[in-house]
Amino acid sequence: MAAIPDTPRPIATVLAWPWLWPAARLALVSAYLIGGVQKLTDFPGAIAEQAHFGLQPAALWAVAAIAVELIGSVLVVANRFVWLGAGALGVLTSVAMLTANDFWHMEGHDRFMALNSFFEHLGLIAGLVLVSIMSWRARRA
Repeated sequence: MAAIPDTPRPIATVLAWPWLWPAARLALVSAYLIGGVQKLTDFPGAIAEQAHFGLQPAALWAVAAIAVELIGSVLVVANRFVWLGAGALGVLTSVAMLTANDFWHMEGHDRFMALNSFFEHLGLIAGLVLVSIMSWRARRA
């Protein structure tokens, strides 16, 4: 392990752990995996969720959400076509944050909660971009 002057040795040891990269990818997409499985096992609930946010036809949106959540997550975890899986999850997350977290139409506590959720989703999209960059750089090296 090459020493990097600004990284303490214990931190460098953790960052060099071979299972950290796959574990981080799995953690990043864990909410999508769980959401996809939940939607798959409760398809009427998935349709109702899409309809609640005004996405029509709700059944088509539910199928698309399930497919993107499960297939995109598997691609990221498998470290194959990460750009495609993470990109699809990022687009899905963008749609979700714009429809479910429209804080610009809210006031008070609801606005506060939606604003927080909006930027949490934005951070998740940034994480998906970063995992794509890291995967691309690793394959290029």
